[in-house]
Order: sequence, then structure tokens, then C-alpha cells
Amino acid sequence: MNYKPIIVIAGEPYSVFLEIFFKTKKYNKFKNPIVLIVSKKLLKQQMKKLNYTFEINSIDKNKVDTYKFNTKKINIIDVNFEFTKTFDKISDKSNSYITECFKTGLKILKENKCSGLINGPISKKNFLKESFLGITEYLANKTNKKNEVSMLIYNKKLSVSPITTHLPLKKVHRYLSKKKIIKQVKLINEFYKNRFKKNPRIAITGLNPHCESNYKSSEEDKIIKPAIKYLISKKYKVKGPFAADTIFMSEQSKNYDVIVGMYHDQVLIPAKTLFGFNSINITLGLPFIRISPDHGPNSSMLGKNKSNPQSLIEALKFLDN
Repeated sequence: MNYKPIIVIAGEPYSVFLEIFFKTKKYNKFKNPIVLIVSKKLLKQQMKKLNYTFEINSIDKNKVDTYKFNTKKINIIDVNFEFTKTFDKISDKSNSYITECFKTGLKILKENKCSGLINGPISKKNFLKESFLGITEYLANKTNKKNEVSMLIYNKKLSVSPITTHLPLKKVHRYLSKKKIIKQVKLINEFYKNRFKKNPRIAITGLNPHCESNYKSSEEDKIIKPAIKYLISKKYKVKGPFAADTIFMSEQSKNYDVIVGMYHDQVLIPAKTLFGFNSINITLGLPFIRISPDHGPNSSMLGKNKSNPQSLIEALKFLDN
């Protein structure tokens, strides 16, 4: 069998991710083997707590390329994690474990032919602190792609991409530039051409309400309109700037494959409202495809067995071809 393993990093140990993974495993319609990087002890403990029964294959992290996988079992690479309670709380105590999981996953991706990487959620406050805005930036740093990546929340009907990610609103205008917008559109265009053999139709929003400002010179005039003009001159299928409060109305959004916004919530709120868990977070610009299911640790739901696995299913389906 020709296979390309899908590498899955479990992420924050005190999150709903393993519950979601178990539910996804029951779905079990994937051709490619899934390799889960996780603490075996934690995996077995949560499986018991949530009343799931799966056989576990422990894999040597140095033999992924030669291992004969069983898609019916959970194939894992065990990363040691010492914890004191069955279910504890998110804290800095998990950081060394999460770091080792990412280190292991990135090494495998560098040395083996894999379909891509999926990572479970982490706590930005505890794991990333002030070093990185999100895992997108963390992975860019670890793969020497700093300032060369972007976030795409993908749905086959309509995707969105914010120019700035996890910034406080008061800082957004300082981090906008013509260069950033142009680079992001190029990454999106390249991704759609390589993956779907199409030049995407891209709408670009303004920053200010109604794309205007009471100041003499707005971001639309200084940055966004010049970027759009340049991209059009280079034959990219872009239009804008559009007011963010109307571009997601069906009569407008149906004309586009991607809506590029200026900040995180400007495009993620409407995307999540429209598609719920039927969307995935793809990092563009890395040496591999990286996807994050579109949910956080949600530790308040830990152990309740009520979490929706759809976003992880969509992520695995995307890589399973």
C-alpha cells in the first residue's frame, strides 16, 4: 500500500482534543494512516475515562518510513508526560511536554514523506506567552519561515484569511502594509493553484467601517487600495476594498472563493457563524501542509464527552488523498 502518514500532535493535555480524536477514530473512513504524538499514559487514561476501547500501536519515531501501519488501531509515538491527577488544569507544567511533541512531529515531517501535520489546540497564554502570537507564528519560526506564512480558514464554499492574527485591535493598524497584503494574496493564490488547479477569486475588506475614516488619510487610501491596484496589474483576481459588514452577505460573497480581512475577528466571526465546525485552519507558506481543527482547548468541557469532532474530521479528510 502506498501511504503518506498524517502526523497528529495531541497538543494541550488538558483539553478536549483526545475526546474529539476518539470520536473521529470511530468515523474511521481514512485511507492514510494517522500517527498520533501523545503521552501513552494520558491516552489510555482518557480512553478509560470516556469509555472508548481502541488497540494501541506504539511506533519508534525513527522508523515511521518503514512501519506497517494498521489503520484500525491508534498508532502512537509516545512522549512522556508526568501528571498528578486524572484531569488537572491548563498550566505551564505542560509546556515541556507540548514542546517535545512539536519537536518530534517536525523531525518526522522533515525526514519522511507525510501528508501533513494536524495539531490539537494549545493555550496561547501558557505555552506561547508573549513569544508568538499563535501556533502559525511558532511553526514559522521553527521552520525558518518567519514572516512568510499566513492563516487560511478554509471551507470549500468560502474561505477567509486575516492579514493580522492574534493582535489587540488597538495595534492592528500598525501592522498593516501594502507588502503584507500582496504577499498574503500571493500565498493564497499559489495554494489554490497547486491544490485545486484554479486562480481564486479574492475579495479584500477595508479596515475602517464602510472603508472610510474621518482622518485626512485612511488605511484604505494609504495601504489597501494601492495593494489591490498592484495585484490587479499583475493579473490576480482581486477586488475591493469592501465594507466588512456587507461582504459576507450571500449576494456578494457568492462571487468569491476567499475573503481577505485586516484582522482576526473581522473575518473569523462571520466564517464560524456560516460554517461552524465545517472549516479548518490551514497555515500557508510552511514546507508542509499544517492544519489545526477550528476549536480551542475548551478545558471546561473536559471529560463530559459532548464535544463536536467535525472540524478534526474535516482536517483529516483534507489530508487523506
